[in-house]
Formats: sequence, C-alpha cells, structure tokens
Amino acid sequence: MNRTQIDATRRERRWSRFWALPLVFIVAACGVPTEDSAAQTETSTYDVEYTIAPMPESGEATVTMQVRQRDPLLREVRFAIKPERHFDFTGDGEVQVEGDEVRWHLPDRGGELSWRAKARRRKGDNTYDAWLDENWGLLRLERLIPRTSTRARRGAASRTVIDFDLPDGWSVVTPYLAVDGKFPVDDTDRQFDKPSGWMVMGPLGVRWDDVGGTRIVVAGPQGNSIRRMDIVTFLNWTLPEVQRLVPEPAKRVTIVSAGEPMWRGGLAARNSLYIHADRPIVSENGTSTILHEVLHVAFGIRSRPGADWIVEGLAEYYTVEILNRSGGLSAERTQRSFASLAEWAKDVDVLCEDPSTGPQTAYAVTLFAALDIEIRSASGNLKNLDDVLEILLASRERVSATALVEAATTVLGKSPETLREESLPGCEFEMPTLVTDTE
Repeated sequence: MNRTQIDATRRERRWSRFWALPLVFIVAACGVPTEDSAAQTETSTYDVEYTIAPMPESGEATVTMQVRQRDPLLREVRFAIKPERHFDFTGDGEVQVEGDEVRWHLPDRGGELSWRAKARRRKGDNTYDAWLDENWGLLRLERLIPRTSTRARRGAASRTVIDFDLPDGWSVVTPYLAVDGKFPVDDTDRQFDKPSGWMVMGPLGVRWDDVGGTRIVVAGPQGNSIRRMDIVTFLNWTLPEVQRLVPEPAKRVTIVSAGEPMWRGGLAARNSLYIHADRPIVSENGTSTILHEVLHVAFGIRSRPGADWIVEGLAEYYTVEILNRSGGLSAERTQRSFASLAEWAKDVDVLCEDPSTGPQTAYAVTLFAALDIEIRSASGNLKNLDDVLEILLASRERVSATALVEAATTVLGKSPETLREESLPGCEFEMPTLVTDTE
C-alpha cells in the first residue's frame, strides 16, 4: 500500500483498538465449562489473518489463512470450493480435499492453510467480471476465499484481518478500512468474519468524500479513463436521498472501476460495487447504472427463488425516482423514463423467473410506479411506495411475491389492485387475509 492511501484511510474512523486488544478469555469461577454446556456464556476470540499474494503473470493468487489461538476454540474449517478455481490446499493439522469440499482440522494452537485461486473469470464473450494481469487486478474477495463454515467452541468469535503481498508499485482498495496497511474485517452477522466484496489492486487512482456520514471511495487502475470525480460529485447530490430510505446508511461504500477487458455493466456486493469505466453516469433513458448498484448496496435485499424481479425492480424504480427527488430529472423527464421502461416491458409474459431480465425488471418498475400511485391515492398522499420498502427492509428476510403483497396490504389496509394475480404472470403467492377489529 502506498503512503498516500495509508494516510488517507487513517483519517477515517480508526479501528486501532480492534487489533491492539489482547486476546481475552473469561473463565467461570467454577471452572471452564465444557463445549456442550448450556451454561457457557463467555465470548472468546481467536485471530485469523488472510494473506493474499497475486501472481499477475499467471492470473492466479495464493491465499494463506493463519489462525492463532491460545486454546482450541476453532476446531474445523470447511470450504465449499470449485476445484477448477481453488486448488493446491496444504496446511498444518489435517487437510481433507473431497470433490467440492475442503475440511481443515486445526492444531489446538492454530496453524496455517494455503491454497491457490484463479483470479480471472469470463462473463460473456471476451469480457470478464474478475481480472488479474501484470498491470492490475479487479475482482471480488469471494473469488479468492471460498464460502466457509466452521466448527468452534460455543461463543467463540474470530478477529479477522486481510493482508496483501503486492508487487512493487501496487496498492489495493477493498470494502474495508485500512489500519496500518491491513484490513480488519467485521461481519456483525456472523461469529466467523469472512471477507467479501469488491477489491482493486495495481497502480491506482483514488478519490473519496464523506456524504451524510458515508465514506465514498472510488478507485481504479491508472490510465483507464475512470470518471472518479464525476462519480463522487454525482453521489454528493443523490446519496442523501438514498440515505433517507434506509434505516442505517452504510459507513463506507467502495466503488471500483476499470475498462477493458472488464464486463460492460455494474455489479453490487456487500458495501461495494463494480462499474465499467465506460458506463455513463446517467443513460439516455433517464436511468443510472451506478445509482442502481448503489441502491442494491444500500437496500441489501435478497430474494427467494422467482423473486429477483422485486430486487431489481425496486433498484431501478428508485434510480429514476431519486434522480427526480434530487433535482436531476424534471417531473416531465421522469414520466418519460417510466414510459420508456413500460414500452420495454410490454412483451413480458412471465415475471417470476431468475435472474430478472431487462424487460422483466422494466415490467417490475411499471408495477411499482402503479402501486405508488395507488397508495398515494388511497392515503391522500400521506403514504407512498417508501412505506412498502420500509417494511421489506425491516423484515431482513429474503423477499418474495407474497412478502411484497403482504407489505403493500399493510400499507393500504386492503389488497392492492396493482398486485393482483393477473398482474404477476408466472408468480405463485398467497393473498393475505385481512383482519379487522370488532367490538
């Protein structure tokens, strides 16, 4: 990591205490409880450090996972791998590789496990959504570190950092704040912190700004014609409207970008997103790829099978709506955008198929626009689609057609006309039963 980037990231909220705290074990006065004891209440920690070393000449990377623990807290780590992507697993203790699963039985005091991972992946003809060569690399951390599950002592939690062994002249930007050249990982949803999200490495150009309590970081390889300041400026006027929609805006959003040979689109991940350098900030039809992906990051909504149209449709609907609310689109231009999407959607005969296609997403936008009008009309403009979104975000469950109809019914106080069965072709869902108070 170069000096400029380290100095910049140190100005963010510091996590120095995160790594400096000593490893603490709380032991009950009557002795250490057994692993299966329901009475065990201590939260013990063990240290995990991933070291990622890119090999640009081969388009691969080596990953070393080091575990340090005073007592045998972490017993076993299981990786769900793709053998053609993750291979050459070696380490301390017992390492078992069987098909698409790797089991690592650790020594009591921890140890090291290493593997190699391919850092390139095609997405379409001659384009990639993961890339590494002698000039730079851009990919998701999940590309290198497989999906992981663990067997550990009850209450035990990891304290995880990522380190990089980079070629001379390279730096790296990840979804995480750098502290003294390393990246602490804090996944509040899990006891075992697993790195995730987009990263970019190489000789980089970086721009950042604070918008309403969210640190926006835009990074990409030098010489790729990335509109870093355009993106920062665009989000300065649109992100506040996004933040009004969510209960807890992200503290940091990392945006990585590059040109050829990357895929010409945008993809969101946790607290991060990728956008191709040639994508316009706002398209001719009044939509915005980058704002669409920012909304995915902000909402964090995942779908049940057959409901990807809801996730994509909400992001696209609010892309146009936020451009309007922030003053980027006039009311007339906003209606033209919705009309353009409605025209694109007119031949859709099946909605509940994954992944959502462009026409299916456009169809979803027309449904949400109509539902917004229905709610405003029924409530005298006291409520709108934002109230439905609020319910979906608060549930933290994977969204489905049934969940959407239930949320709309709650807001309206009656079954929504917009979401009748004939309006949701190919969808299976249950209409909620309305319960009325009786004296």
